[in-house]
Amino acid sequence: HINSQLKRFRILSERYRNRRKRFGLRINLIAALVNRMNLQ
Repeated sequence: HINSQLKRFRILSERYRNRRKRFGLRINLIAALVNRMNLQ
């Protein structure tokens, strides 16, 4: 399940405490990593 794999990085399961400007970038990078792991 994709959501459980994203929660492993704790960016969706916990409150994000860093700058909001970079939140979208980090979500995209982590989603790309998860997609890459699922393809292998």
